Amino acid sequence: MHTVLTFLALLIAGMVAQAQNTIEVTITKFKNNDGSVRVGLYDDKGKWLDNTYKSLSSTIENQEATVIFTDVPDGVYAISCYHDKDDNGQLNMFMGTFPSEPYGCSNGARGFFGPPTWEDAHFEVNDQETRKLDIRL
Repeated sequence: MHTVLTFLALLIAGMVAQAQNTIEVTITKFKNNDGSVRVGLYDDKGKWLDNTYKSLSSTIENQEATVIFTDVPDGVYAISCYHDKDDNGQLNMFMGTFPSEPYGCSNGARGFFGPPTWEDAHFEVNDQETRKLDIRL
């Protein structure tokens, strides 16, 4: 019985360890070091820009910042970030429609009369990959 439990524990641990990836996001082109950057990792097209899978924030130094998402399972993801100049934890909007703080998305996705699309921003990670993304605001 002890042997069976040990085997199952090792099997499960191996499966979990095998499917973990890292996503390193470097954001550049800040106009200053004020406030912070907020970065959202999305794992579902239906939740894109509404509900993050994981989120991180970072200070800005020398007009750039880096965040690292760890323990990310194999899958399809997209990144959205913004310069939270006033550190209020939300993307400020002009007239409730247009972002008044600089923002960026994975793959350089930009919206045209609307937000960037999942189709333009998504990417895939797998096989214990370390994916490095550069986003310019």
